[in-house]
Amino acid sequence: MIGPSYDYSEFNFNQHVQTKPDNRLKVGVIGLVHTHVHWILGREKLGDIEIVGIVEPNKELAQKYAQQHGYSMDIVFGTMEEMIEHVEVDAVTAFNTIYDHLAVVEFFAPKGIHIMVEKPLAVSMVHAEKMAELARKHEVHLLTNYETTWYPTTHRTFDLINNGLSIGSIRKMKFYTGHPGPIEIGCNAEFLEWLTDPELNGGGALTDFGCYGANISTWLMQGEKPLSVTAITKQLKPHLYPEVEDEALIIVDYADAQSIIEASWNWSHNRKDMEVYGTNGYIQCTGGDGIIILEDEKTGSYREDPGSLPQGYHDPFALLHKIVKGGHALSAYDLNSLENNLMVMQILELARISSSENRTVKWDEFF
Repeated sequence: MIGPSYDYSEFNFNQHVQTKPDNRLKVGVIGLVHTHVHWILGREKLGDIEIVGIVEPNKELAQKYAQQHGYSMDIVFGTMEEMIEHVEVDAVTAFNTIYDHLAVVEFFAPKGIHIMVEKPLAVSMVHAEKMAELARKHEVHLLTNYETTWYPTTHRTFDLINNGLSIGSIRKMKFYTGHPGPIEIGCNAEFLEWLTDPELNGGGALTDFGCYGANISTWLMQGEKPLSVTAITKQLKPHLYPEVEDEALIIVDYADAQSIIEASWNWSHNRKDMEVYGTNGYIQCTGGDGIIILEDEKTGSYREDPGSLPQGYHDPFALLHKIVKGGHALSAYDLNSLENNLMVMQILELARISSSENRTVKWDEFF
């Protein structure tokens, strides 16, 4: 299930959702410069969502993707204002820069239009708090999408920990996320332009991949507030990434556990792997479908098939439909939830401070 990062064309969503045409979620796609956008543009037509508008001022890029995915340039608009004048939308998905997530929420939340952004939620806590305030004031959903949310291994790990598996209480979580580097894996110019900009992306590898471990840790710990955050960042390739870090190590310390997040643009390969160690055993996950469990060292470890996610909850857009059209309620600190992703932003914020000041930052110093 894990393929080359930022390319969702290889993902297989061949599940068929039986949805009445009049119950389709009308979606606007805001921006095409985040290459995760291929996930929704190339998604199989399951009858649950309909892309009714695309906002992208770069018409050359929009035309390129239109030829690739077959949408009409008649639904492409230069601004959010222009799109909303011509089409009605139930929700929008943001595939612009992380900095511009705030502008999307500022425009659509007051109109009662629900929003899903790509990870992470924002470039800073200042932006995140403004976005959260707007979402709550106008009672709209503000969701954050991560690739790892749709890994069966992620959900199976949560289920095993919370349904009596005898690995015991969580003591250590380890996350290995990243790839050889956005330039090295061939990200396009439109993506690289902002992904390697500290203002538009909020950082480099720390932001790009540190958020995954922070997101899953917050979920597994069910929203427990950390005690402190310690981070070390490096520029191993300043000739390629002169403005941002390409290597980050983040340690999130809880009362009885630690989360160690290794976020890197220097891996030899694409990876999104995790390990969870308890007082008695462990769970090790490789990508979306590889899982090894040890409950008792005497009997040894064993492999398990994590299965597949339930139909209709198997990708971000199916979930968005369920929430907006079906009234599905997210659980506390769900991977997509605002509560979870505000804590993710807090962790990343303290990680940046820790790295710049070369110290461990206590949680209660700022939050």
